[in-house]
Amino acid sequence: MTDGGEARRAVEAVWRIESAKLIAVLARMVGDVGLAEELAQDALVAALEQWPASGIPRNPAAWLTSVAKRRAIDGWRRQERLGDKYAQLARDLETEDGLGDPALLAEDVIEDDLLRLVFVACHPVLTKPSRVALTLKLLGGLSTDEIARAFLAPSSTIAQRIVRAKRTLSAARVPFEVPDPREFPQRLGSVLEVIYLIFNEGYSATIGDDWMRPSLCQEALRLGRVLAELMPREPEVHGLVALMEFQASRLGARTTATGEPVLLQDQDRARWDRILIRRGVAALERSEQLARGRGPYALQAAIAACHATAPTAADTDWEEIVALYSALAQLTPSAVIELNRAVALSMAYGPEAGLEVVDRLAVEGALSSYHLLPSVRADLLARLGRSAEARLEFERAAALTGNERERALLLGRAAQQ
Repeated sequence: MTDGGEARRAVEAVWRIESAKLIAVLARMVGDVGLAEELAQDALVAALEQWPASGIPRNPAAWLTSVAKRRAIDGWRRQERLGDKYAQLARDLETEDGLGDPALLAEDVIEDDLLRLVFVACHPVLTKPSRVALTLKLLGGLSTDEIARAFLAPSSTIAQRIVRAKRTLSAARVPFEVPDPREFPQRLGSVLEVIYLIFNEGYSATIGDDWMRPSLCQEALRLGRVLAELMPREPEVHGLVALMEFQASRLGARTTATGEPVLLQDQDRARWDRILIRRGVAALERSEQLARGRGPYALQAAIAACHATAPTAADTDWEEIVALYSALAQLTPSAVIELNRAVALSMAYGPEAGLEVVDRLAVEGALSSYHLLPSVRADLLARLGRSAEARLEFERAAALTGNERERALLLGRAAQQ
């Protein structure tokens, strides 16, 4: 007999590690992601009930898969009028080669199923918030409450989002498969976008009292690494992983002991994680080996590498960063990229060069509600000695941000002018 607390901890650990594989295998069996998750949850409940008495099985993942599969068969058989479809599914589950003993499932089969699950959870038919929530639920193994806490949203909102996502997938008859080669660029782009959205919300929280939510960064990085193992020939997958490795290397230096933000130029680089930086360099090299030219994520990773590999802030190659942002703007034009390029221009060639671009962006209006536009403008004005104007811009930026730590930082800088 196993201690109840020990068994619960074991179940939770197995669930976090194995749930994505379990759901992926079940989704292939039953052809429905929502039903696969329900069956997996049933198996989890069974483990919580049985493991304290029977002990933790030698192969917990295989045990969960066997229970979930049996629940599917029993459920269909209990229906008063068993339709042909369900009868056939029940027969297939019992006779399909290799599925009698889930421990015998080939690793490449499981990886194929995981890849299918990635593309389903990040399907473009879903809204971005739904893709993020479903990805964290199905692939991250996070509970609804954990996702809600991460995004400072009510649990009921996240639960409804996940339910709607599964209903949308079912109604749209989204197949459980890797997309057709003609759809691949768009679909892979959606997957990478979702993972990076999760990372960015952890890296710079949009709302709340905390500057960062490192657990979200770690979850996104884990998902990115899994995707790189599943798709080793895709350069942009490695580019995204490199970008996240470099960014994550700075997490420990981005706040003080009491949680106040520390800007990049003021960070103690001795606190940057050298292991993550080395991993980032390796992933970026892998991306460049696979591609004829750098894609958007690889370009952003190259920019991050300029920061990560500079011994001091003064050693940063800002001219190279300007060139990289210019290349990125050619591939994916956006006002945010132009704003970042303006910062690089100001560091390479002086604040006047950056301010010219920022003032143009202010006139164009695409970033009128984006707090970093007045924040960057304020910093450039302060460097030019235009303190009164800088103070007003810092105050305007503070009014636009939803993050309390960032608001305090901006108001503090306004007071210094």
